[in-house]
Amino acid sequence: MTRTAFKTLAGAASALALAGLIAACGGSKPDAPATSAAPTQEQRALPNRTGSSAYVVLAWNDLGMHCLNPSYDAAVILPPYNTVVAQVVKRGNPPQPVTSGVTVSYRILNNTKSSTKGSFGQFWTNMQKLFGVSLPADKGLNLDDPTVNNGLSGTMLPKGDHFLASGIPLTPIDDRGVWNPYQVGEITVKDTSGKVVAQTTTTVPTSDEISCSKCHGSDALNEVLRKHDAAHGTQLFATKPVLCASCHGSPALGTSGPGSSGMYLSQAVHGFHATRGAACYDCHPGATTKCNRSLAHTAADGNCTTCHGDMANVANTIKSGARVPWASEPKCATCHSGVAEVDTGSALYRNARGHGNLYCSACHGSPHAMVPTSQPSDNAQAIQYQGKAKAIASCAACHSSNRGGGFSEFAHKHTAAGDNQPSACNICHTGFQDVTQQAKWPHQFQWKARGGSGGGD
Repeated sequence: MTRTAFKTLAGAASALALAGLIAACGGSKPDAPATSAAPTQEQRALPNRTGSSAYVVLAWNDLGMHCLNPSYDAAVILPPYNTVVAQVVKRGNPPQPVTSGVTVSYRILNNTKSSTKGSFGQFWTNMQKLFGVSLPADKGLNLDDPTVNNGLSGTMLPKGDHFLASGIPLTPIDDRGVWNPYQVGEITVKDTSGKVVAQTTTTVPTSDEISCSKCHGSDALNEVLRKHDAAHGTQLFATKPVLCASCHGSPALGTSGPGSSGMYLSQAVHGFHATRGAACYDCHPGATTKCNRSLAHTAADGNCTTCHGDMANVANTIKSGARVPWASEPKCATCHSGVAEVDTGSALYRNARGHGNLYCSACHGSPHAMVPTSQPSDNAQAIQYQGKAKAIASCAACHSSNRGGGFSEFAHKHTAAGDNQPSACNICHTGFQDVTQQAKWPHQFQWKARGGSGGGD
């Protein structure tokens, strides 16, 4: 890949990574998604689906929802691009995240191709013009390792303390032709002999609901180009397809500055629409998908403005230099104060680590999809390892020295359906006098509650 092509590609992925921030344009509203199946008994098996207790694999998507264009022949904002992260934990005392002695593979269940569905084949047809590279059908862009182009199944690369599959070119249409934004990935860990030692599933979400049609009509993307030309003297319609990020920069994927236009994409889109009656879910998918699905963090409007500010605030803080798109995000500690390790400093939640060097997402779930969520596929991993759709907090999931295999042991011992032995919460949940011991626990044993719809702090 040439340096010029890589810069073009980086600009494109900058727009992709802004899927949680920028307003985006798309086609008509898709059909309703297929109902997600409840976790199977196999998924509920402890400590993992293979019955082996040597390893545990925790996997997640780097964003709660990735967005992509429904077509690639006019204005192009986001390519098909999903990223899956996994940590393999060797159980023991203490357990350790490992990347040696094992290999990790992934596959999207019931989904093997993207280029033959809907209008998504245009992505590969116009890839050279849009992104400066040409790739075989069903192979995706990769901004982490540009020479490694992933498909809908493959091998995850070891990266320090985790495994990564970046740029999976996933679309929301499976091999049955069913539109479903909550695609499911299966993650498999094998030892050096090729034996499967751990396996799990995770949601790999993607939606093409991003839409400009509410205001721009049925031919929305072409209409956007025409209006841009009329307002700014550009020649976008005559040179389509056009990559919006080629002029409106973003630092999300390594680029710096606002681009040749002098205005970040997030500032341009949010600022323009702030006074035009647009709502977050008009563009951040969407009316059906709703970008945020964590039960503890979701209101009718998604709670978007509670964390991010309204559109005018987003645009104005970027313009003033107080906010850098994507790099300056809401912090969990703003609401969850007084709990150790919640304040991740300058690290974004999706990049931050906590107890045992595990990523926050490993136990709590992806951004905008913190467990429990409204989608069963998001909750399956927590159910698999501890029998409950809450943030993973069962010590026995990773620590071989701890008793218990989830909630079933307690239920057998202390309920009428089991041995009916009286107990109290503080038998197990005991405070610490020794601060050096307390620091060894997740969030230093300062979580507030695990009841209701919360994910457990």
